[in-house]
Amino acid sequence: MEPILLPFAASFLHPILIWNTSSHETPIKMCSASTKVATVNATLTVDASSSSGSPIPDTFFGIFFDEINHAGAGELWAELVSNRGFEAGGPNMPSYIDPWEIIGNASYINVETDRTSLFDRNKIALRLEVLCNTSGVNICPTGGVGVYNPDQMVWEAWLQLKYRSASEVSNWTKVETILEAKATDHNARLQLTTTTKGVIWLDQVSAMPQDTYKGHGFRTDLYGMLANIQPRFIRFPGGCFVEGVWLRNAFRWNESVGPWEERPGHFGDVWMYWTDDGLGYFEFLQLAEDLGALPIWVFNNGISHREQVDTTAVLPFVQEALDRIEFARGDATLKWGSLRAAMGHPEPFDLKYVAVGNEDCGKKNYRGNYLKFFSAIRSAYPDIQIISNCDASSKPLDHLADLYDHHVYTNASNMFVGATVFDRASRSGPKAFVSEYAVIGSDAGTGSLRAALAEAGFLIGLERNSDVVHMVSYAPLFVNTNDRRWNPDAIVFNSYQLYGTPSYWVQLFFLESNGNNYIRIKVVNFDANTVNLHISFDGLDPNKVHLSGSTKTLLTSSSLTDENSFSQPKKVVPIQSLLQSVGREVNVVVPPYSFTSFDFLKNHLLSVN
Repeated sequence: MEPILLPFAASFLHPILIWNTSSHETPIKMCSASTKVATVNATLTVDASSSSGSPIPDTFFGIFFDEINHAGAGELWAELVSNRGFEAGGPNMPSYIDPWEIIGNASYINVETDRTSLFDRNKIALRLEVLCNTSGVNICPTGGVGVYNPDQMVWEAWLQLKYRSASEVSNWTKVETILEAKATDHNARLQLTTTTKGVIWLDQVSAMPQDTYKGHGFRTDLYGMLANIQPRFIRFPGGCFVEGVWLRNAFRWNESVGPWEERPGHFGDVWMYWTDDGLGYFEFLQLAEDLGALPIWVFNNGISHREQVDTTAVLPFVQEALDRIEFARGDATLKWGSLRAAMGHPEPFDLKYVAVGNEDCGKKNYRGNYLKFFSAIRSAYPDIQIISNCDASSKPLDHLADLYDHHVYTNASNMFVGATVFDRASRSGPKAFVSEYAVIGSDAGTGSLRAALAEAGFLIGLERNSDVVHMVSYAPLFVNTNDRRWNPDAIVFNSYQLYGTPSYWVQLFFLESNGNNYIRIKVVNFDANTVNLHISFDGLDPNKVHLSGSTKTLLTSSSLTDENSFSQPKKVVPIQSLLQSVGREVNVVVPPYSFTSFDFLKNHLLSVN
């Protein structure tokens, strides 16, 4: 039925969704333009019988990681050095070295790039010609000369590494050391200096914290924010990031695996920053495994924002996809499986889903290219679920697919009304993957309560249509405030602190979309009126089940524009309280502009014959 009141949803032991509302007196509007505030009475009858709904897929709720807003390079991926291989300026000489800066003027030091690196895939190295010395005419300044990397590091000491002069080292030498903190500095920098005359070459300068999650390289606090969501899947490594403005700048998986110092890195020309690809294909698979989530790999299908490979020439891209799957799933005796094993993971990863491209359906070569990928992958790996970029929520696909992608970025009103978008979707054919959704624009700010409430209503509609909606994930997931490219985002951070926006906290409401041993009713009041809600339960066996220990979790604030911040990280967060006098009839109050979850715990009793 069409929603005429508030969106309600309930989850049960055999996951069931209910959309069964009735009211008397004043109807509750979905979006109110009136400034008049009133108290509204409404009734919700819940059919709690085991046969009254449809199961929600185990895969229903997950996350989408996109390399945008400097989310991964040097952040979730905890590498502290930016442009560690000096490759960001490209292979031409001389090359700029941003964000590295020089310590010392031209009378003391000359710094330039050259192509003397020992690594074949990233030939640029940094040459430092030190003109000063510890004695003589040209004495080095106090502190020495060299270079520093100012990438908003968090160190517990000011760092300074001293390397031996060129007279003492004639060949490339790997130098490793542990830096122990003595104090806290949230804006430290990595500084490489010397006071000895000579020539020094530097390449692949890395600084990694020792306390990353399981030693896998993930910043522990950011990883914890993901783990709290308990995602069933993670889509990666991005959307536009995968395409590139030009194909030469698209993410290529085979350049992101192997020893980190041998990875060439690439310029993400959509979001306009360099990534060393330390967070590569292997690391994404590891992240998924650590989270207990299914990996969903989005790969380039021969199409960028401005270029398209003709279908007759797309087979090299198809082979890349097959190689990629072999790396994840292949036996350790195979070419790519052996590389995975050499990187420390002899057992295959659980790769079951791949997405052919990102938002490319309208481009002229997409359908032809897609069919080449579909045929090859289905033949080699018949169990892998293949996701099409073409949206089938309003009309059937004209090609085979296991899932179709649905993206929606809009204002709050449209998002809220979007709760019904899948009511009319075909119940046959591929399932929907709502892989990107968010309220944007003035309604959202940098993460408002208004946006979160509209998204909550949308998600309830997706739960209600879980027979055709297989997966859902918010986007974007992360934003680094030192390089904000998109608003809003679920998790906001800088080099040492973080918080979740109201949209992040809404996602936590849906952790149990697969149901549990309780009846969960989620209510969004997107109106200025307070609602007195009378809930009655049908279908509970009085000899076997009774309700007790029930709770209410409420997300609201004093203003729809309220946001969280570093100074007030929990200004808008869910608050839980106990529900009193719970039985088969219960009266609750739903505040204006709020999202509430009523969780009625079911205690099972043994029946007596």
